[in-house]
Amino acid sequence: MATSTYTSRTQFTLLLMGLSLASLNFASTTWAQNAPAQVLGDTNSGPNANNAPLTLTLQDALQRAKKINPEYRLAVTDFGLAKEDRVQSRAALLPNVNYNAAFLYTQGIGNTQSPRFIANNGVHEYLSQGNVHQDLSLVKVADYRRAAAAMAVARARAEIAARGLVVTVVRTYYGFVTAQQKYANTQRATTEAQRFLDVSQKLEHGGEVAHSDVIKAELQARQQERELQNAELEMNRSRLELAVLVFSDFNQNFTVVDDLQTPAPLPTLPEIQTLAGRNNPDLAAAMAAMRQASQEVKVAWYGFFPSLSLDYFYGIDANQFAVRAPDGARNLGYATAVSLQLPVWNWGASRSKVKQANLRRDLARVELSFTQRRLLANLQTFYDEAQTARSQMDSLNQSAELAAESLRLTTLRYQAGEATVLEVVDAQNTLTAARNAFNDGRARYSVAIADLQTLTGAF
Repeated sequence: MATSTYTSRTQFTLLLMGLSLASLNFASTTWAQNAPAQVLGDTNSGPNANNAPLTLTLQDALQRAKKINPEYRLAVTDFGLAKEDRVQSRAALLPNVNYNAAFLYTQGIGNTQSPRFIANNGVHEYLSQGNVHQDLSLVKVADYRRAAAAMAVARARAEIAARGLVVTVVRTYYGFVTAQQKYANTQRATTEAQRFLDVSQKLEHGGEVAHSDVIKAELQARQQERELQNAELEMNRSRLELAVLVFSDFNQNFTVVDDLQTPAPLPTLPEIQTLAGRNNPDLAAAMAAMRQASQEVKVAWYGFFPSLSLDYFYGIDANQFAVRAPDGARNLGYATAVSLQLPVWNWGASRSKVKQANLRRDLARVELSFTQRRLLANLQTFYDEAQTARSQMDSLNQSAELAAESLRLTTLRYQAGEATVLEVVDAQNTLTAARNAFNDGRARYSVAIADLQTLTGAF
C-alpha cells in the first residue's frame, strides 16, 4: 500500500513539474531589455476587421495627431494670424498707391459754364489720378514692433502646443501598448491558475492534498478570470482613446509597435540645462510677451506725439475728361499735400492708455519671473523623474525574472510537500504584479522623456 501511494505521488509530481516548467521557461528570455521590437496584434474587431490592420508607429501617431488635434491646430492658426498681423503693420509703414476716379456734376448758372455751387471747380469736373500716400508716425513704428513681438509669442505657444501634444500621444500610445502587455500577462496568469487548479484536483483524487488546496486554487482561478476581463476592458478603452487621438475616421483596426525594449538615452543634467536655456518655449513666450508689453507702452506714449502724412497726386483734375483742354492746355498735372496732426486734448484718453499699458507690462514682468522659476523647478523635477525611471527599469526587469524563478521553486516545493497552496498562489500573484510593474516602468520612462523634452526640445 505504501509503495502504491508513493508511485501515485511520484506520477502526480512529475506531471506537475512538467506543466510548471513548460509554463515558466520564458523566465530567462522574456524580460531581456535588448529584445527586438515586436508588433502588438489587434485583439478588437472593428468595422474594418476583414481588412489587414494598419501598423502604427509612434511617429505615425504623432504625425496623424498633429493634423486633427484641435488644440494644436488652434495654436498654429493663432501663429498664422499673428504673422499676418505683422505683415499688415509693416505695410502701414510703407507708402501705398491708389487710383482715384470721380465725376462731379454741378448745376450751372444760365448758359454760362460757371457753377452754381462754388465748392466745385466747374459745372463738370473729372478726376482720374494716382495717389501715393505715406503716413509718418511713431505710433505705427511701435505698433509694428508690437506685432513682431506678438508673432514671437504665438510661435512659442505653437511650439508649446506641439510639445504638449507629443506628451499626450506618447502617454496614450504607450498606455495602449502597456494595456495589451498586461492583457497578455493576465492571460498567462489565468492559464497558469487553471493548470494549477487541474493539478490540485488530480492530487486530491489521489489523496495527496487536502480539499482546502483545491478550494484555494479554484478561488485563484476565478480571480484571474475576473482580472482577465478587467484587463480586456482596459485594453479596449485605451485603444479607443488612441483612435480618437490619431484617426479622423475613428478607425479601430490597427496595431501598434512596441519599441519600449530600446529606451532613449538620457543626457546629463548640464546638457539638459543648456538645451532648456536655449530651446524652452515657455521662456521664449514669456520674454516675447514682455517685449510686446513694452511696445504697447511706447504705442500709448507716442499718442502724445504729432503725426505727418504726405500725398502726391498725378493725373487729371479738369473740366474735360481728356489729356488736353479745348484751348490746347494740358490737363495732366500733379499736386502734393502735407498734413501735420498735433494732439491737443482728448479728455485724458491718451493718459489712460498709458496707464493700461504700464499695468500690462508689470504683469508681463511678473509672469516672466515666475516662468523662469518654474522652469528651474520643472527641469529638476522632470530630470529626476526620468533618471529614477531609467534606473528602476533594470531593477524591475530583475524582479520579474526573480518572481518567475520564485514561482518555479515554490511549485517544486509544493510538489515535494514542503510548501502550501497559499505560497504557490502568492508566488503567482507576485509574478503577475512584477510583469505589470516592469511594463509600467518602461512606459513611465518614455513618458518622462517626453515630459523633459517639453522643456528642452528633442535630444
